[in-house]
Amino acid sequence: MTLTYDISELVPYINWPYFFFAWQVKEPSEKDRLRQEAEALLQQLEGKYHAYGLFELFDAHSDGDDIVVFRGRRKEEGGRRLLQEQRIPCLRQQQGNPPYLCLSDFISPLEKIVAFHPQDISPSSFLLPPSSKIGLFATSVSLGLETDFSSDPYQKMMAQLLADRLAEAAAERMHEQVRKEYWGYAKDENLSIADMLVEKFQGIRPAVGYPSLPDTSLNFVLDDLIDMKQIGIRLTESGAMKPHASVSGLMLAHPEARYFSIGKIGEDQLRDYAHRRGLPLELCRKFLAGNL
Repeated sequence: MTLTYDISELVPYINWPYFFFAWQVKEPSEKDRLRQEAEALLQQLEGKYHAYGLFELFDAHSDGDDIVVFRGRRKEEGGRRLLQEQRIPCLRQQQGNPPYLCLSDFISPLEKIVAFHPQDISPSSFLLPPSSKIGLFATSVSLGLETDFSSDPYQKMMAQLLADRLAEAAAERMHEQVRKEYWGYAKDENLSIADMLVEKFQGIRPAVGYPSLPDTSLNFVLDDLIDMKQIGIRLTESGAMKPHASVSGLMLAHPEARYFSIGKIGEDQLRDYAHRRGLPLELCRKFLAGNL
């Protein structure tokens, strides 16, 4: 499902501390001045630019450190819709104290499931136990937010940093809608936006490239499943997204799901991961250089 957001809808969801950090501003008076300028620009951008969200909900189960996603094939045989399997290889912590976590831990173990029709997205369609489903998502902004301000370096930086915040705000707003409406596992949730920004909701939304999902090239796997070009996202050779102000990742609903960092991994796990990705070892070494 694709969603389009007006800037004014997302302004309440902006996490301003990250915006100030990007500017390296610490003084309260400077923060106030900068926020006033940012909010004035956001008002000017209203109606001219938008943010976009894309998500799909799938039946999913774990198989070791893989998350196995099932989707219906277009081809039907004997009047029945077939299931196609797509694996999302994940990494497991190897250092520190147990438990050594992997994102697949928050998905039910692999078992035979009944086919469903993923195109039938409605609040009543996704009320199965949360640990046997997964959400995949991407958000982005109008490309002009990155290209239309080149003549003024200050405005260019302001627009780019606000674009980053709007893409994150779109992810926050969309995740709220998924939890309460489309997936519906937290339909009675009643949190303030402030509570949402400190992640008091059930479940997690790990983004590709972040500590628990550090391999940016996994965007190719997500793109195959949800087709990011629907909201204007294209991928570079390494899996980085364009526009830069874009976010992609997973939505996990397990009540015990929490964020963590993979940290450093050993050569044994690198080889296993490359095997599960079906990619050359040295290519995976490049993708995971920061974790070796």
